[in-house]
Amino acid sequence: MNILLIGGLWLGASAWDRVASALRVCGHDPVPVALPGQGAPPSAATLEDQRAAVLAAVDAAVGRVMIVGHSAACTLAWMACDARPQKVARVVMIGGFPAGDGEDYADMFELIDGVMPFPGWDSFEGPDSADLDERAREEIAAAAIPVPEAVAKGTVHLGNERRFEVPVTVICPEFSPAQARGWVGEGEVPELARARHLQYVDIESGHWPMFTRPGELADRLADLANA
Repeated sequence: MNILLIGGLWLGASAWDRVASALRVCGHDPVPVALPGQGAPPSAATLEDQRAAVLAAVDAAVGRVMIVGHSAACTLAWMACDARPQKVARVVMIGGFPAGDGEDYADMFELIDGVMPFPGWDSFEGPDSADLDERAREEIAAAAIPVPEAVAKGTVHLGNERRFEVPVTVICPEFSPAQARGWVGEGEVPELARARHLQYVDIESGHWPMFTRPGELADRLADLANA
C-alpha cells in the first residue's frame, strides 16, 4: 500500500528514513512527504501550502493511500482526508489528535522573527522524552527546522462529512490507549468523537517513536496497512 508519512513540528522528511526502510521490507510503498517550510533556510510557507503538498502526494498515488500524521501533523493528515476521503483507506495519528474546523493549527510555542523554533527539551520533560538519550536529544534538536508562523498560526478548514467514515487509528506513544479513549469519550477531541471507525494501538515509546522505535512503529503501520 502507498503510505504517506507526515512529520510533526520541526521534523523534515528524513525523520522517517528508518521507518520507511522497514516498511519497504514489508512490501509497502512509503512516501515521506516533504512539506513546504521544512527546509533550510525557513521559508514563508503557509498551512495551505503544506496541505497542498500532502494532497499532491495523495493524488500522485496509484490507488488508495494510508496517511500517517505525527503529533501536530495529525491535523494535516485529517485535512487531507477531509479533502480526499475517497482516496484514503485509513488515517493513522501518532502521538496527537486533530484540531477542529476554525481552530489554529499549532500555535503552542513562542514565535520569534516569524518562525516557531524548537523550544528546547525542558518543554518535553517526562513521558514525551523519557526514552531519548542525550545523543538522540542533541541530534533531534540540531536537525529541528523552525516552523513558519503562517503554518503554526494557520486556520484549519474542514467541511466534508465523509471524513468521519474513514477508519482512524491512534497510535499511543507517551500516553496509553485508555487515556486516549478517555479524552475522546469526554469530548476533548470532537473530531475523533464523530469518527465511525476508531481504534487505539499502543507502542512503548516517547513522543518520537520514529527515532527510538522505528522497527516497532513500522510493524504497527504495516499491520494497519494489511488490515
